[in-house]
Amino acid sequence: MKNIPFLAGLSAVLGAAVLMNLQAASPPDKPDFRHWGDQGDGTFRNPILPGDFSDPDVIRVGGDYYLITSTFQFSPGMAVLHSKDLVNWRYLSHCFSDLTQLGPELNWDRMNRYNRGVYAGSLRYHDGKFWMFTTTLDEGVFMTTATRPEGPWAPPLKIWDRKGVDDNCPFWDDDGQAYMLFSTPGNKWYTRIVKMSPDGTSVDPSTERVIDAHQTSEGNKIYKLNGYYYIFHNQCEFAGPNDQNTERIGVFMRSRNIWGPYEKRVALRGRRQPDLDGEPNQGGLVQTEAGDWWFITHQGRGSIHGRACSLLPVKWVDGWPVLGEPDALAIGTIPWSGKKPVDGFPAHAPQASDDFSSATLGPQWEWNYQPRADMWSLTERPGSLRLRAFKPLHRPLSPDPGAKPVPPGVLLNAGNTLTQRLMTPAGGTATARLDLTNLADGQTAGFGLFSKEYGVLGVHQTQGVRRLVYLTNDTAQQGPVLTQNSIWLRAIIDDKATSTFAYSLDGEHFTPFGEPYALKWAWYRGIRLALFSYNETAEAGFVDIDSFEYTFPGPPPFPGRHR
Repeated sequence: MKNIPFLAGLSAVLGAAVLMNLQAASPPDKPDFRHWGDQGDGTFRNPILPGDFSDPDVIRVGGDYYLITSTFQFSPGMAVLHSKDLVNWRYLSHCFSDLTQLGPELNWDRMNRYNRGVYAGSLRYHDGKFWMFTTTLDEGVFMTTATRPEGPWAPPLKIWDRKGVDDNCPFWDDDGQAYMLFSTPGNKWYTRIVKMSPDGTSVDPSTERVIDAHQTSEGNKIYKLNGYYYIFHNQCEFAGPNDQNTERIGVFMRSRNIWGPYEKRVALRGRRQPDLDGEPNQGGLVQTEAGDWWFITHQGRGSIHGRACSLLPVKWVDGWPVLGEPDALAIGTIPWSGKKPVDGFPAHAPQASDDFSSATLGPQWEWNYQPRADMWSLTERPGSLRLRAFKPLHRPLSPDPGAKPVPPGVLLNAGNTLTQRLMTPAGGTATARLDLTNLADGQTAGFGLFSKEYGVLGVHQTQGVRRLVYLTNDTAQQGPVLTQNSIWLRAIIDDKATSTFAYSLDGEHFTPFGEPYALKWAWYRGIRLALFSYNETAEAGFVDIDSFEYTFPGPPPFPGRHR
């Protein structure tokens, strides 16, 4: 925890022991990514999810809480997490198992939706089932339902073939009439509302109306409480000529009539500007069984770990929600610690490590784009993930027809790259064991850190000779010849946003290799851990991965193994 100035001076007089006690009793004034989430004593520290859990929405059904988070081009799409106390979360499922049902550009043979794909959505429980509405800027507006949040989720239904619709939210009024709230990006990101059929399968464009004409609008949510319609969304207040001089604020609007007019109040803002860790953005309201209200939000701008989620208490004053820790203007900010909403459930982190002993992938994993189904398996060799190699695409990474093609071998063009979120920027160690027995000439297989820029450690085979290789976007460093079939590849991430790599031939003694890699975030996504295999010359060869261990700082009694 950051030393508070008066405590630093006090330590010289009272000694280290007194200082430690005072620090322990003082609420933190910034996030501590080494000690996040459940503290094991009935309290929690924000963030509660210190990874790339962007665009959250949250609901409660009975004593269970469910959270969704956007996934962009990753598949399966729109992750669903579950909690019993709003603090401790586990991956549960995904709403979209096949992204090609949204559009062909999200498939492994197109890969043309970087920084696009599945954007923010809304989760609701209505008429005895779960409903999830979302958009892609290029393909339109989609809806899916499930009777159980674990799935199966119904194939996505395109309910509006309109490009440029953003951050939508469904709402069913007391009389059964359904509506959809949404934004339209462009020069004017207005918040709009339109009538929808009660079964959520279509909209009536003739009913569309602008209800807030602010220059920016995103993250729309709508609720009805005590006769008022409440709308939450985010806006940007421009204080300068570029994005770094904008401030993202959360606003609530309310009206007795769903069509308005609406009163508006600023409800949420950053503690200081710029402050990446303290700038709240999109989110949603939820009420506990005991009747208390809470709000989950993500960071408006992210870092290497993406846009983390924090939990804020909510108080109602004069019919308006007051979120988090009010500042001098009574506008909410993120508190970095608090009492758990529901006590009695143990601390844990989302799943991470995997021994691939199941016949299905764990819900912590997401492919970069829809994978080629015949080129991976968990059953051909039980207890191992098999990645077969095929050629990367040689095409631009942008829909702009003038964009330059990406060179062969660049990982961003390789299909069937399997990823999961980096958990916390405070450090961690991830290790994968690879069986190289069936590598083929031209094949490269390995493990590392993946985003728009990447650093990975792998093995490349040419003319029957295997060599260790360290690859980044624009460099390739060859290492020693490898003569055995098993190798362990490791990424060691420090708290300075740097990763170093190492390999082992026995799983115990590791040898560093490659230059330190500076982690970066891009395309509004945090960097990810990734397993990959591709072949630049032929459709040949495969690698078997039988273990993946990822440890990272977290809630007590962590760090440890996070399965």
